[in-house]
Amino acid sequence: MLPVIRASELPVCPPEHRWLIEDLWADEAVGIVGGEPKCGKSFLALDMLVAVAAGVPCLRRFQPARRGPVLLYAAEDALHLVRTRLEGICHAARISLAELPIHVITAPTLRLDVADDRQQLQATIAAVRPILLVLDPFVRLHRIDENASSEVAPLLAYLRELQRRFALAVAVVHHARKGAHALRAGQALRGSSEFHAWGSVELNRSPRMLRDQICGVPSRWQPGAQAEHAPDCTYVRGSPTIGSGIHRGPPVGVSLRAGSWCPRGRRVWPRGRSRRTDSS
Repeated sequence: MLPVIRASELPVCPPEHRWLIEDLWADEAVGIVGGEPKCGKSFLALDMLVAVAAGVPCLRRFQPARRGPVLLYAAEDALHLVRTRLEGICHAARISLAELPIHVITAPTLRLDVADDRQQLQATIAAVRPILLVLDPFVRLHRIDENASSEVAPLLAYLRELQRRFALAVAVVHHARKGAHALRAGQALRGSSEFHAWGSVELNRSPRMLRDQICGVPSRWQPGAQAEHAPDCTYVRGSPTIGSGIHRGPPVGVSLRAGSWCPRGRRVWPRGRSRRTDSS
């Protein structure tokens, strides 16, 4: 018999544990850092790692709710480039990389569709005990057909299993499909719709974002502000307040807290629905 308890006896998430990075990434959440090529997805993921490891604001704006060890596998970048980028982010945050519990997997390959590689990844997580795992990018982590839901779903289910077993957050960097700039952010991800369905958090970056976004978002922007004062990015799903929501369309970049307003008078509603309003 499977373990069963009454719904009223399920654990309650305290407010301080709802966010790993406030207003950006939920605690113990799995999700996607997505976007078109060369729009800074990897830099955003690295900035998240530094923020959680050091306890400094991500993008100089989003404060981590807690700090701890983090784990990175960067499949596309040479290790010396990874170090250079991390040192640059640390320099901007005025901290020392040497003092941070940032662990980098140096294996030449890691395939989530290979049983031995999955076991080694699990053993590594058990040894390091990170609170955030970043895998960058998904396309280098397998040899399956990304368009086949039956092949993608087991790999994503494995990552969800890791999240539950080790109580960590998992961020997977994933590309948007070609010519997808006009699509809704979550639907623009390359491959199967399983990616959008799987993640409890999605951060989608636009090529129109500020060139030096990694140095910080405009100081005049605050979560929940009007869109014309927001950075050119999309925060999709993952608000512990309302569960999920989506907005897409230039300019973008809104907080998914209840009552946030989007361009053209559209208010963010759960499950990606929007309702036309008379004011903006």
